[in-house]
Amino acid sequence: MNTVKDIPCLVLGIGNILWADEGFGVRAVEQFNSKYALTDVNNLVADGGTLGMYLFDRICRTENLLVFDCCDFHGAPGELTVLRNDDIRIWTSTKISPHQDGMNDLLAAAMLRGCEPKEIAVVGFQPVLLDDYGGSLSQKAKDVIPQAVADGYHILREWDVGVRERSENETVPALMDAECLNIKNYEEGRPTPEEACREGDIRFAHLNVKRSE
Repeated sequence: MNTVKDIPCLVLGIGNILWADEGFGVRAVEQFNSKYALTDVNNLVADGGTLGMYLFDRICRTENLLVFDCCDFHGAPGELTVLRNDDIRIWTSTKISPHQDGMNDLLAAAMLRGCEPKEIAVVGFQPVLLDDYGGSLSQKAKDVIPQAVADGYHILREWDVGVRERSENETVPALMDAECLNIKNYEEGRPTPEEACREGDIRFAHLNVKRSE
């Protein structure tokens, strides 16, 4: 079944910002979007979040796919790497979070349909911290985002995708509508440990203490 390839290039960030470094891909694509614009109006930069199969149509219509993601490629915590070709199998076969199941199914379905992207590259980050529900990125993840954005830029140039640096006073189109989810508001709005237990429901923890007494 043939699908019209009307998206020459899709730059996609995936992940869950509620699970610390699992949100790396989303934060990286936000930074990419703040720094760069794609010159062809048919190209897209998108926050894929945890949408999984809801991204299927866009993937099938895409010629070149660049993904920012937090993934387990068996590297050292905090390591940044670029995955291509056979390396992509590591990214799609190792599950570190619910969203990756969706990406596995998505790419497999695109291949069965004969409409997988011609080129796929993943700028991947080996997580340092995942078990902090409601937390932001680890400092290491924040530190490597500029390099991830630079890697993404160079990949696009290799693919002859038109990219320009945004001007200082340019209005940057938001990738998500909810202002409360941008990283500054997200971090500043987090409840204190006293208000929101970091290790689960504090009521359950207290109940277990009473039972053990």
